[in-house]
Amino acid sequence: MDMDSVAGCRYLVIGDPVAHSRSPEMQNAGFAALGLGRPYGKLRVTEPELADFAHYAAQHLDGFNITVPHKAHILPYLAGISGTAKLAGSVNTVCCRDGALYGDSTDGYGLEGALREAFGLEPEGLTLLFFGTGGAARATAFHFAARGAQAIFFVNRTPERAEALRREVAAAFPLLQTATAALHDERAVTALLRRSRVAVQATSLGLKPEDPSPVPPEWLAGNPQLCCFDTIYRETPFLRGAAALGLPVADGRGMLLHQGAKSLEIWTGRTAPLAPMRAALERSLKK
Repeated sequence: MDMDSVAGCRYLVIGDPVAHSRSPEMQNAGFAALGLGRPYGKLRVTEPELADFAHYAAQHLDGFNITVPHKAHILPYLAGISGTAKLAGSVNTVCCRDGALYGDSTDGYGLEGALREAFGLEPEGLTLLFFGTGGAARATAFHFAARGAQAIFFVNRTPERAEALRREVAAAFPLLQTATAALHDERAVTALLRRSRVAVQATSLGLKPEDPSPVPPEWLAGNPQLCCFDTIYRETPFLRGAAALGLPVADGRGMLLHQGAKSLEIWTGRTAPLAPMRAALERSLKK
């Protein structure tokens, strides 16, 4: 760990890799708007370094965000976690208090805010389909189940992983409608898409320019009410295909904004200043 690069920081985002993170620009704009300076940095932490980092954070930081691959790996070093984080099995926000670390998850809150802002949708009664079953899908699915979603569907390249996550969510929320489909099964996937109000692309497809959409765009065509969201915060093949069909689309920058704002509120106890945080995020994405 290059601790010299974050000397003076009281808050960090950690991950491996982490150089791509836009959180420092966004969070520092929020802190500055609250008159708290610019105390937020980023630090690459490998898995073998995580224990040493946790010890450092407990002694020297006020809080930190966590991105892949450490959202679950950090759990053994925490003195406590929120109910939301316990359900999700991961954390993305940590408070450092009196030499101990306490975890929370704001990913679901971020997606909720993004869907409300982009499509005017509330979680109560919502039907969502997730492409992918990784950490983002898991955390946000549990959040929406807890917030009164009507149905949640999981589509994954490995059907066994989708079914395992479905069983966990269904066990925690017995009244929730759940179903799964294999990514290659056109008939099953299109049937679930026709029942969905929102399709959330939560795989890594789209991070590279040559990546395809997880499904052919024509699979989305059977539901004119479908809203398409991608957790990646730029235009992706999935979003381009949906937009070409005239479907409402939004990328992941709204989710990043709202989950980061919630982290700031957890750390400071103050309302996050969304306008300067959004402006800073937009500037950083243009670089």
